[in-house]
Amino acid sequence: MNTSSTPTADTKVVLVTGASSGFGAMSVRALAAAGHSVFAGMRDLGQRNRDAARDAADYAGEHGVDLRPVELDVVDQSSVDAAVRRVVDECGRIDVVVHNAGHMVLGPTEAFGVEQLAAAYDVNVLSTQRVNRAVLPHLREQRDGLVVWVGSSSTRGGTPPYLAPYFAAKAGMDALAVSYAAELARFGVDTSIVVPGSFTVGTQHFANAGHAEDEGVVAAYEVEYAGLMDQVASKLAELAPADQDPAEVARAIVKVVDTPKGSRPFRVHVDPADDGAEVVNAVGDRVRTEFYRRVGLEDLLTPAR
Repeated sequence: MNTSSTPTADTKVVLVTGASSGFGAMSVRALAAAGHSVFAGMRDLGQRNRDAARDAADYAGEHGVDLRPVELDVVDQSSVDAAVRRVVDECGRIDVVVHNAGHMVLGPTEAFGVEQLAAAYDVNVLSTQRVNRAVLPHLREQRDGLVVWVGSSSTRGGTPPYLAPYFAAKAGMDALAVSYAAELARFGVDTSIVVPGSFTVGTQHFANAGHAEDEGVVAAYEVEYAGLMDQVASKLAELAPADQDPAEVARAIVKVVDTPKGSRPFRVHVDPADDGAEVVNAVGDRVRTEFYRRVGLEDLLTPAR
């Protein structure tokens, strides 16, 4: 693994959060294979994610690419700041941040304590603000850069029960991304929102999900909704084609990063189950575009050159 070379002008320096598994792990490998200098943000490299960090380093060595694990806990501002400092110290700049970190929780909404809801919001929404506050000063100073938000089709498409805290948090992140896009445009910073659907293979979202803490309320709901989560999971699996490939999300992120500024899509859907989010988002994004034109802010729809 070449960690000492200085990236060329054609190489993007990319920081990806939540890169220990799932879409994040796939994306850092795909980005590195595309020739970029990639920092794979993971928490607790010494223990919890030691194997994931070693696997990323091994991949770099085996394929001769620039992929560097970096300690990054998105719920800790000091950890975020230290990770971004390392990227800039080692490469002299940062060009792209990919907001991928997130955590799913399952169960009847009423059974989640307020603190659990806050924790879900912290990981899925507030984490992006911590990272932005560390990264955006560099992108604004450069008057160039890209922010990629890995969202979820659940914010606009089919939304089965028992996933409300996660869905609400991802909707909050999406709203934040849309506003940030306009506020960064005049600094020359681009935005793309990648929207994965419900992949039922190749990720650990459901296996690693948290659960509602109030067991009494869970039991009460089980009377009327017995086996609901198993039913949802099996139906989602039926909706998705047999050849569904979560690596398509990583490939979509690479394509966005490699597309020239000003030509990048505002939103990209990768949804094998086709839950309807693409239809709804198309309407919302069109209304946004039309409104900005009506109020004389059309320049905010694309990054300044």
